[in-house]
Amino acid sequence: MRKRLKTQVIVNPASAKGETRKRWSQIREGLRHFIQEYKIEFTERPFQAIDIARSSLRDGTELIIGVGGDGTLNEIANGFYDGEKPINADAALGIVPSGSGCDLTRSLNIPVHLKGAMTVLQDAGSIPIDIGKVSYQSTEGQEASRYFLNVADFGLGGEVIREVNRRRLERRASSYVKCLISTVLRYRSKKIRVRIDDCDLPRDEYMIGAIANGRVFGKGMKIAPQASLDDGLFDAVMVKGMKLVEFCRQGWRLINGSHLTYRKVDLIRGRQVEAVPEEDEEPILLEMDGEQLGTLPAVFELIPRGLLVKGYL
Repeated sequence: MRKRLKTQVIVNPASAKGETRKRWSQIREGLRHFIQEYKIEFTERPFQAIDIARSSLRDGTELIIGVGGDGTLNEIANGFYDGEKPINADAALGIVPSGSGCDLTRSLNIPVHLKGAMTVLQDAGSIPIDIGKVSYQSTEGQEASRYFLNVADFGLGGEVIREVNRRRLERRASSYVKCLISTVLRYRSKKIRVRIDDCDLPRDEYMIGAIANGRVFGKGMKIAPQASLDDGLFDAVMVKGMKLVEFCRQGWRLINGSHLTYRKVDLIRGRQVEAVPEEDEEPILLEMDGEQLGTLPAVFELIPRGLLVKGYL
């Protein structure tokens, strides 16, 4: 007989632009059918999921189920750690996708529809995946660090997420594609020094620097189609500067993953990436798992098998 795990459900009702709140009764019934016994807490403010997860794990919880998008899962995953150490290395993260961005689930083969996701929670084992840790400059200019599950990137991606957030505050249409297009029109590539493990990349201007653990980001773009969540390596995808016309002609490659063959795209695998702007460069924004949190300089470190997750690889 399968052991019944002590389970905590953390729900971000504002995820998916508020759709999670609207469909909560449906999600709750699914949880009752598949999970049976669990506690529920709803987030009401940014970063609250970190505190809920951390407190729950200290109280003996063995499975935390996140209901939301990539940002919600990122917060919960950070709650699995207290500083450098996991609170309970045997506890696992389960996922009910319900966000405007659910890119991590694609690498874990978790269906976005409710019944499929619930079946994974019930039937899938807890698999160890790698996670990333990034040390960076916060928006207040202080040294900060944070764990990420899927992709952290700097340059264009950070600017796009800032535009998404700005439009949300103004209650305007904030789709990722619209914000990407408007950002590309005014974006200028940045001069950045990049070191991957013991190798210094040639100094250049970069448009995108994606430090990928998972394969997909940006609402379905296959930024690192060869990445694996359990291979012990980042796929660092470095896109060199392009003029607007060139990017418009080649940008579609990011959607289907064929960009890796383009002459201005490099893929380098490693366990540590350091990115430092040139001294005369303006601030370069950093985002991770769809949240814009700070700027370069930054150091990205891979933590092998750093988290147990319900899913399939």
